[in-house]
Amino acid sequence: MSADLLYSETERDLAAALAGLLADQAAPADVIARTERTEAYDGKLWRTVAAEIGIAGLLIPEALGGAGASYRELAAAAEQFGAFAAPIPYLGSAAVATAALLSAARSAAASSAAHSADHPAAAAADDEGGFGSAGSGPAAAVRAAQLRAAAQAPAAGASSGASAAPVSPAAALLRQLADGSLTAALAVTAATRSGTPFPALARVTGRGAAGSGTVKLTGTIPAVTDALPADVLLVPADGVPSALYLVETAAPGVHRTPRVSLDMTRQLCDITLDGAQARQVAVGAAAEAAVSAGLAAGAGILAAEQLGLAQRCLDLTVAYAKERRQFARQIGSFQAIKHRLADLWTTIALARAASRYAAACLADDDPDAPVAVALAKSACSEAAVSAAQECVQLHGGIGFTWEHPAHLYLKRAKAASVIYGTPGAHRAALADLVNIPSP
Repeated sequence: MSADLLYSETERDLAAALAGLLADQAAPADVIARTERTEAYDGKLWRTVAAEIGIAGLLIPEALGGAGASYRELAAAAEQFGAFAAPIPYLGSAAVATAALLSAARSAAASSAAHSADHPAAAAADDEGGFGSAGSGPAAAVRAAQLRAAAQAPAAGASSGASAAPVSPAAALLRQLADGSLTAALAVTAATRSGTPFPALARVTGRGAAGSGTVKLTGTIPAVTDALPADVLLVPADGVPSALYLVETAAPGVHRTPRVSLDMTRQLCDITLDGAQARQVAVGAAAEAAVSAGLAAGAGILAAEQLGLAQRCLDLTVAYAKERRQFARQIGSFQAIKHRLADLWTTIALARAASRYAAACLADDDPDAPVAVALAKSACSEAAVSAAQECVQLHGGIGFTWEHPAHLYLKRAKAASVIYGTPGAHRAALADLVNIPSP
């Protein structure tokens, strides 16, 4: 694949708009103050970012009220969220949960099309807007599925004895996510990596109320990312077969316990389900594909966030090295400092290439996406940790104080390096993906 790694005008405009908003509403002093509270997430900022700027619906097709954009735009936004250590649940909702639901909706549409393969209208819709023919990426695929469903609906009603295909619950959820009225999270342990076995820590223990079409889930999922501010949870659960379920966080039997997190700008919590009522979103292979898609999106977008964080740390450190004087000279003029900053710049430049390639592969549903995501997550995580460490050390005494934001970046970089797979786990997966034998 020959990918364009440059930023488009749309991506640059989106990044500029977010940078201005975050500079005003997520200043370092404000973020530091929030980390001292029990609830560190900034709900007001999230509503502004999600609904007014439209981050919540970037990946969601226009037919469902979203922007119909791609992972490239979301990655550009993620860089800004990393640069400001923004305390908002965009990763869990706008990236991971949305990607999982897009996959589930796509599977439901494909299943519906398979049952209506002999229908002429459906065939015409496939020719005009089938999967992969209308643009690229998950939003385009689901948009094509919506066109197909619209083409099938009139004829299905006209045929005698035919019943309309049920609307996918994933599609209904996506519409609510798109307008920012709903926040979701995938209920998996934070360190879970895509490509691993189906992460079902809950199980089906009974049926819900008669006629409700629901089941009861029981189990505990520890250390879940972005679940505290979520309105709904997407819960992988064991059953016959295993499936992905929707659980409302306000429902009886759902308990969320905050954990003391290294990075308080992205809190973790333990989720306990005690006979909680749940509705099926995807089942069997479709559920596995949905969870895998969500985890891959999380790793790819988190890599972009780490890139933005690394760049901000470098910018802050270079600015400080230009103004801080020692022995009547700027400390940036010392060769030891210049070499460390130059090495860091090189590391970030390489990480940027990996991140942009991963975003491009995710946007185009490229078969190389698993390789690209594994490379990006490992490279960007290590670049972010290195940049944050240098930021703390090269700022001297002030870099170790609570008032300076350097500790925010170090904590987020370290915590994010574990979420959705550590660099080591991704490198091991990368070796398998490209057939590199172990030593």
